[in-house]
Amino acid sequence: MSFWHRLIVAAAVFAVFTLLARIVDWWLARRPLPPEAVTRYRVLRRGISASILVVGFFSALLVIPQIQAVAGGLLASSAVLGVIIGFASQRTLGNFIAGLLIAISQPVRLGDRVTYAGEDGIVEDIGLTYTFIRTRDDARLVVPNDKLVSDSIRNASIRSRGTFAEVTVQVPLSADLRAVVAGLREEVTGEHDASVLVSGLDGNAVLTIRARANDEDAAQLLESDLRVRAHGRLKALGVWG
Repeated sequence: MSFWHRLIVAAAVFAVFTLLARIVDWWLARRPLPPEAVTRYRVLRRGISASILVVGFFSALLVIPQIQAVAGGLLASSAVLGVIIGFASQRTLGNFIAGLLIAISQPVRLGDRVTYAGEDGIVEDIGLTYTFIRTRDDARLVVPNDKLVSDSIRNASIRSRGTFAEVTVQVPLSADLRAVVAGLREEVTGEHDASVLVSGLDGNAVLTIRARANDEDAAQLLESDLRVRAHGRLKALGVWG
C-alpha cells in the first residue's frame, strides 16, 4: 500500500473517531438532568470527547509506517521529551485537573451568581481549562480553572438560586413616613418575604423595598415592577406631584 493510500486510511480512521466523539457527546447532552448535575455532565462530556479524539489521532498515525519509524526514534529520547512537555504543559494540565475538580466538588455551577476579583456575574460556561463568568454589563470574565479552585469566590446561589429584588426610593422628610411606609407595604402584599424599611434620613428619607424572587432574571423584572408600584402609590399619597 502506497503512502498516499495509507494517509487516506489514517484520515478515515480519524474521521470515524471524530464522528464517534460527536455521537457520544450528543447522547450525553440529550439526557434530562437536574440542575446540580448539569455542570458535572458538561465537563464530563468534554473530557470524554477530547479523550476519544486523542485516541483517534494516535490510532490514525499508527496506520502510516513512516510515522511509526519516526516515533521509534523519538521514543529513544522520551525521557528528555517527557521533561520538556511536562514543563511546557504544566499550567494546561493543572487547569484541566482543576476543571475536573470543579465538576466533582462543584464550588460553582452553571447559572450560579458569583463574585470573583470584585466582579459580580453569572457562571455561563465551565470548560476544560477556563470558566466564563458573564458580568452585569454583559462582558465575559475568563478565569483559569486552577485560579478558580485556589482562590476564594463568593457564591450567592450555591444552596439556592433564589435572591431578593431590592429598590430604594427617596421622599422628603416633611412627608408622613408612617403613612408612606404603610402604603408601600400594601403595594407589596402578596410578595414572598416582602418588607419596607426606612434605611436612611440624610437629607431625604430613604425607603428600601425588598421581595424575594426565584432567580436573578426574575429579580430584575420584579425590581422594575416594584419601582412602578412605588411611583404610583407615592403619587396617590401626594408625596410626589
